[in-house]
Amino acid sequence: MKIYNTLTRRKEEFVPLEAGKVKMYACGITVSGEAHIGHAFQAILYDIFRKFLEKKGYAVTYARNYTDVDDKIIARSRETGIPADEYAKQMIAKIDAAMARADVGEPTVWLKATENIGNIIRFVEALIEKGHAYPAANGDVYFDVDTFPAYGQLSGRDKEDMLDGVRVDNDDEKKHPYDFALWKAAKEGEISWDSPWGKGRPGWHIECSAMIRAAFGEQIDIHGGGRDLIFPHHENEIAQSEALTGKQFVRYWMHNGLIKVNGQKMSKSLGNSLLLDDLMDKFSPDALKFALLSNNYRNDVNVTDELFPAAEAHVARFYALIGRAEQMFPDEKGMEKAIDEKFDAAMEDDFNTALALADLFGYFKEVARLLDAGDAKARRMTNQIRATYSLLGLFKRDPAAYLATYEKAEEIPADVLAVAEERKAARAARDWAKSDELREKLKAMGYAVKDAKDGYTLTKI
Repeated sequence: MKIYNTLTRRKEEFVPLEAGKVKMYACGITVSGEAHIGHAFQAILYDIFRKFLEKKGYAVTYARNYTDVDDKIIARSRETGIPADEYAKQMIAKIDAAMARADVGEPTVWLKATENIGNIIRFVEALIEKGHAYPAANGDVYFDVDTFPAYGQLSGRDKEDMLDGVRVDNDDEKKHPYDFALWKAAKEGEISWDSPWGKGRPGWHIECSAMIRAAFGEQIDIHGGGRDLIFPHHENEIAQSEALTGKQFVRYWMHNGLIKVNGQKMSKSLGNSLLLDDLMDKFSPDALKFALLSNNYRNDVNVTDELFPAAEAHVARFYALIGRAEQMFPDEKGMEKAIDEKFDAAMEDDFNTALALADLFGYFKEVARLLDAGDAKARRMTNQIRATYSLLGLFKRDPAAYLATYEKAEEIPADVLAVAEERKAARAARDWAKSDELREKLKAMGYAVKDAKDGYTLTKI
C-alpha cells in the first residue's frame, strides 16, 4: 500500500521500521475548549487509518495526546477561576464524551503533557548537553535552530520566511529570533513544575517529542496531524528529536486538510466554530463520517449548510435498502467479496475514502434493482457492505432503529408534507405545470424537493 509522505512530497510504498508492526502517533487536542468539527475530522481519520492497517495484518500501536497545559488553558483558567489542571480535566471529560457520541475509537495509548514532565525535563537537559539548546537568564530554555542545518526540511521554509506566522516573544533572551522555547519560566500565579532552570512548564513543541520518545523510543513509522501543524510544530519536533538522537524521527509524515465553513477558515475569532456536540444533536455518526470522508483526507472540507443534511439523506436511503434486503431475505448469510476487494484497493492508495464512498452509490443502485427483481444477491451485497464499510464507521446500526431516529430528528411539518403529497399526485396525473407551481411553494416554505423513483425527499433549505 502507498501513503503520501509530506516530507518527500510523494506517495511512497509503506514499509514499517519493524516487519508486521506499526508505531503511529497523531497530535491530539489542546484542551482550552470543547471539541469542534476540526478535532473530530482528524480523530476520525487516524482512527480509520489505524483500523485499516490492522485489517491488512499489522499490529498497530496508536498513540494520541492531550496538550493539557499551555498559554490558552492558563488564560481560560484565569477567565473561569478554575485551576488550570482542573479546567483541563473538565475539558478532557467533555471532549471524550463528544468523541464517543461521534463513534470515534480510542487509541492504544493516551498521552498527556502533565504526566510526562519528567520525560520532558530529561529531554531538554540532553539537548543542552549536546549543544542544541541553551537556558536564558530568566529561566526559559530555547532550541538553537542554527545547530540543526536540516531545519525546514518538512515545510520547505528557509530562514528568510520561517518567522512568517510565528509569534516571536522574549527576543532579548534568544540568540536568534527563530529559536523556539523548550521550557517556559513560570509567571506569577501560573501552574508550574520544578526544573533545573527554576519553576516553569514545557513549551508546546517539546511535549510531543518527549512523549513519543517515552512511549515508542527514538523512531516511529507514522506521525499525523492537521496541515496547519507542519510549521512550526512538526518542523520543531523533527529538529528536537533528530538533534538528540541523530536518527530519522518519523518514516511517514501524514497531514489532513482543514475545515472551512462556507469557504472561510474555521476559527473562534470569526465565530464560525462548529462544536461537535452541537452537530451530534442534529446528525448521526454515520452522516458525520459520510460527509467528512467523501473528501480526500489531504484536502480541506468546506462545510456548507447542505453538507450534513445531504449526507444524512444519502445514509438514510442506504439504510432503508439494507433494511429491505434483510426483511426480504432474512436467512441469507452470503457475501460479495468483490466489494471488499474494491474497498481495499481504494484504501491501499493513500487511504482513498472518497473513492470507497463513491462506489456505494453504484452498489446501492444495484441493490435496489435486485430487490425489485426478488434476487437474494441484494442481501449478499448489503451483508458485505455492512461488514466492509463498518471500518469507516458506517452501517453499524439496526436499519429500523436508525431510520426511526433519523425521521424523528428530521420531522417535517404537516403542512409541508401536505403540499409535497399534493405535488406527488400532480406528477402522477402528469400535470407538470401544477407540479412546478407546488415545487415553488415548497421552496417558499423552506424545503427543497427531489424526486425519486419511489417518491421524493424533502430537505430543509
